[in-house]
Amino acid sequence: MPTFINGKIFTGIDQTTFVSAMTIEDGHVTWIGESDEINDSETIDLHGKTVLPGLIDVHTHPKYIADALHGVACTPPNVNSIKDMQAALRQSPAFGKGPDTWIEGWGFDETKLAEHRTPTVDDLDEISTTQPIFVYRSDCHSSIGNSKALELAGITATTPDPVGGFIGHFDDGRPNGYMKEVAATQLLIKAKSAQSYQGDVDNMANSSRHYLQNGIVAIGEMMGRIRPYDSLKLYQDAVKAGFKPKSSIYYVYDEVAGNTHLQPTNDDQLRVAGIKVFMDGSISGETAYNQQPYPSGQNGVCLTDAAKLKQAVTYAKQQHLQVAIHAMGDAAIQLILDVTDKLQPWLSDRPSIRIEHASILSNQMLKQINMATMNYALVTQPIFFFAEDESYRHYLSPQQFNEAYRVKSMMNTKAEFALSSDAPCTPWAEPDSPFVNIYAAVTRTAVNGDVVNPEEAITVPDAVLAYTSWPARIGGFSDNGQLTPGYAGDFVVLDRDIFSVPHEELKDIRVAETWMGGEQVY
Repeated sequence: MPTFINGKIFTGIDQTTFVSAMTIEDGHVTWIGESDEINDSETIDLHGKTVLPGLIDVHTHPKYIADALHGVACTPPNVNSIKDMQAALRQSPAFGKGPDTWIEGWGFDETKLAEHRTPTVDDLDEISTTQPIFVYRSDCHSSIGNSKALELAGITATTPDPVGGFIGHFDDGRPNGYMKEVAATQLLIKAKSAQSYQGDVDNMANSSRHYLQNGIVAIGEMMGRIRPYDSLKLYQDAVKAGFKPKSSIYYVYDEVAGNTHLQPTNDDQLRVAGIKVFMDGSISGETAYNQQPYPSGQNGVCLTDAAKLKQAVTYAKQQHLQVAIHAMGDAAIQLILDVTDKLQPWLSDRPSIRIEHASILSNQMLKQINMATMNYALVTQPIFFFAEDESYRHYLSPQQFNEAYRVKSMMNTKAEFALSSDAPCTPWAEPDSPFVNIYAAVTRTAVNGDVVNPEEAITVPDAVLAYTSWPARIGGFSDNGQLTPGYAGDFVVLDRDIFSVPHEELKDIRVAETWMGGEQVY
């Protein structure tokens, strides 16, 4: 029964409540108060350090991160050209391991490469034609593969585009290696995953330390799959192998539509929480569905129309599942609101519908959210504008840019609100650092120094709540989010005081220790 004393413990109740001591028994907080009230000999001295409830990333892609951690970061600040990318991929531990071992990378954004183009199959073939190569674009929607990867996926000049995806071609008809949007990328992923289920389990188990190092004790898996194997089984086996973060799985709706066996589960460590619907793509990929066209004249892609969205919502209601809807463009978000705002919520313990990203929001949309019958959550990622400012400036009109990542406005609606990473879907070397995200939300400053809609800045305590107690409510992590009696003894000790350091230093904060259930896990 450890009692922790002499800390600056942020309880997560509100923006201002701190204590200096707490007791944890049987994995849960049993008492909080002040250190001078303690006359127990069994104490752990926090030496004045700042303590937060364990952090929660309710929108992330752990399977992708597990892949990425043994893959190669093709991101700034280290990779700034196709030549850099080739050099980095040649340094992969997988390089030279033989035809059954995939060389993997992640995070390229063609607008940040010196050549200002998407790498092709020919660029990757310069690295290897005998080993398959797979590299995620920064949005994790699109990807590139070399000729060996295309061969294993059965992709030829005559392979038809999958519904909602596009296979790139050279002028002569040959596939150019670019797999645009999730449905096309999945063709390569299925070929890759078919090779080694045990490898995927091992990668997941090994990624546990990555989360704990970032202070993340609970996650929302936003790409639950049934094929080539069930994500729930992957997580169950990874937990047995030592994966520690508490996890909620959201299954891609297209894979479970009509599946009457998919029901929510309530296990604290690992549970089925909902379904994931894709309305559109990404802004940097020019595939977010927007009301105003991009400079190319296109409006992006609408992956889910009103009729299909109604089907998905009806299915979720029947199965008592939450719906998480990916929507970056303003046309996509407007479509969600118009289809669902008058519907009765079916979940009472958390929002029935989560709008993920909500990248461009007009005042009218914010008003519609406030007037709605539906109980929404808005889950957003300021790290996107931090890392992708140039793309946003280039692809959005001034009006749309002024409506981008309106964190403060979201927080002030009646919708529940949280920050999250969407990692590794960001062209940044630390895509799921909570502190880079908090820095972006508080300072509104991009990595290039551009200040983005400063009137949408929030305070540090609000940003911390948006990583603790607020996402706990959205993601159904009812045991987490606070350090008060009855809640899990999951907490992080920081290397400096997040509440008093200059804002410029927020992105450099590191987690010194992570504890789960009153036991130190990092």
